[in-house]
Amino acid sequence: MSITGLKRKQPKTFKVKVITMDAEMEFSCEIKWKGKDLFDQVCRALGLRETWFFGLQYSIKGMLTWLKMDKKVLDQEIPKEDPVCFRFLAKFYPEKVEEELLQEITQHLFFLQVKKQILDEEIYCSPEATILLASYAVQAKYGDYDPDLHKPGFLAQEELLPKRVLRQYQMTPDMWEERIAAWYAGHRGIARYEAEMNYLKIAQDLEMYGVNYFPIAQKKNHTDFLLGVDAKGIHVYSINNRFSPNKSFEWSSIRNISYSEKELTIKPIDKKAEVFKFFSSQPKVNKLIMQLFIGNHDLFMRRRRVDPIEIQQMKAQAREEKARKKMEHQRLAREKQLREEAERAKEELERRLFEVEDEARQANDALRRSEAAAELLAEKAQIAEDEAKLLAQNAAEAEQQRQRLELAARKTKEEKHLMEHKMREAELIAMQLVKESDLRAKETEHLKQDLQEAREAEEKVKQKLLDVNKLNHLPCPPSFLADIRDASAEKGGVKLDLRDIDLKRLSLEIERERLDYLDKSRKFEDRLKDLKSEIHALKLEEKQAGLLSRWNELLGSLNRSSRKMYKTPLWIEAFEADLLDSLQRPFLMHPLNADDKTVLGTPTEKPSLQTDPFLAGNVGTGTRKQIKVNWW
Repeated sequence: MSITGLKRKQPKTFKVKVITMDAEMEFSCEIKWKGKDLFDQVCRALGLRETWFFGLQYSIKGMLTWLKMDKKVLDQEIPKEDPVCFRFLAKFYPEKVEEELLQEITQHLFFLQVKKQILDEEIYCSPEATILLASYAVQAKYGDYDPDLHKPGFLAQEELLPKRVLRQYQMTPDMWEERIAAWYAGHRGIARYEAEMNYLKIAQDLEMYGVNYFPIAQKKNHTDFLLGVDAKGIHVYSINNRFSPNKSFEWSSIRNISYSEKELTIKPIDKKAEVFKFFSSQPKVNKLIMQLFIGNHDLFMRRRRVDPIEIQQMKAQAREEKARKKMEHQRLAREKQLREEAERAKEELERRLFEVEDEARQANDALRRSEAAAELLAEKAQIAEDEAKLLAQNAAEAEQQRQRLELAARKTKEEKHLMEHKMREAELIAMQLVKESDLRAKETEHLKQDLQEAREAEEKVKQKLLDVNKLNHLPCPPSFLADIRDASAEKGGVKLDLRDIDLKRLSLEIERERLDYLDKSRKFEDRLKDLKSEIHALKLEEKQAGLLSRWNELLGSLNRSSRKMYKTPLWIEAFEADLLDSLQRPFLMHPLNADDKTVLGTPTEKPSLQTDPFLAGNVGTGTRKQIKVNWW
């Protein structure tokens, strides 16, 4: 056969694209193919055996219609496209999904289509039910919930809830996700096909599930009602209410359905019941409604008849497949559980191994440390032994030192007591000196008074002398002058002698007292030098500030006592000033001498006593004598 003959015999084809709920497929169809041929090709490609639920839908002039199975594809009003697009969808819905959907692929296609209808709000669903359905959809897609894998935000890109529900509540996507995840976590252990079946079980109880709506009117050119067709029968709804039908005709109560052009008539079996007539907008809509009537009624009748052998076999295979899948799922769940337990046990063993290795490493480190510590302890023991010997030796030395210190402390204590005794003696001496200074001050005061009285007496005598001299210029009887001279010679000699004797005795007493005072001062100075040297020695040994303060107090008392003696004679004041200066300075100056006539650079002279011949008559005979003392 020639190449030209082969080309002639080659059938002409056209391209078709079929879109399912989760895939797209392209086929090359022959021109002579009918709708049934294309539909069978798609079902074979999908591996679908429950073909009576599905059909090929296309859109022409804004109206959705279904491809007829008994007519050629190209003879129908299909879109003039290349390739021609069809949608493979469920045309009829089962009454009970759990009993009628046998194959897993059938169940999966129904699940995807119903889910899309709910999300597109073609089927109304309450917000609570949408969350539960969304949780089953997530379980079917992602499997069991794993908090380590399914972090917050993993559903951000998923469309799980209708927009109406999202607008109804003021909730953020994170809040919706949290509520869905809470239900999703409770579906652990449910397989994918079980989650899809649970989804369909909930969806089949919704009022708008599986219902196809068409606008109709009881009079021409008016739209008064909505006609709903589903697996249970025919329902008439008001325009604004698609949930509760105003009138329903179950398939078992319908005797006949007919239409002519735009008019459709439903005749109930009950002859007394009213015949329902209505009009649709176009004849094509009437044909579509009739197709749905026929298909749903056929399925209704098929469900109530004995299943053919093929369906029985399919149901048996489906039951076996479900049992096998259930067992497989249980086995997988058990294996998964065992694997998780094994992983946990492995992790526990690894953790335990790590702990044991860590403990072993720590034990080795501790052993090394203990060995090092043992060596160190041995060295320390040797050092401690040497230190013990040294400490014993030091203890003996310390005991000896303690005994020496005790002896020194006792000695120091005795010296302290002795020094305190000497201090008290010095204080007593100082007090005696103060008393003697006060006594000398009082005597000096008496002497000054006596001197003043003597001077006054001298002035009186001088005045009398002047008076006598004046009298001498007067003529006196010779006998009177002779009597005066005799009396004067007689009394004046006696008085003069007595005066001279008293002055000499007073001078001797004053000189003797001065010498005694100088002697005592020199002894006191020597005593103070000894005390100071002893105090200095004790101060260097004990460094006690108490004795120094006592010594300062003693010096202060001597200073105060010396200030009180401002009325003493000049030679006593000079001596006391030299004594106080010697007490405050280090004892490096030369001691005073009783025979020296210079005290601290100030010349002192013995007082010269002058008598007046006229004092003889003014000297009393009592114990207290009036003496005139002149200090030059």
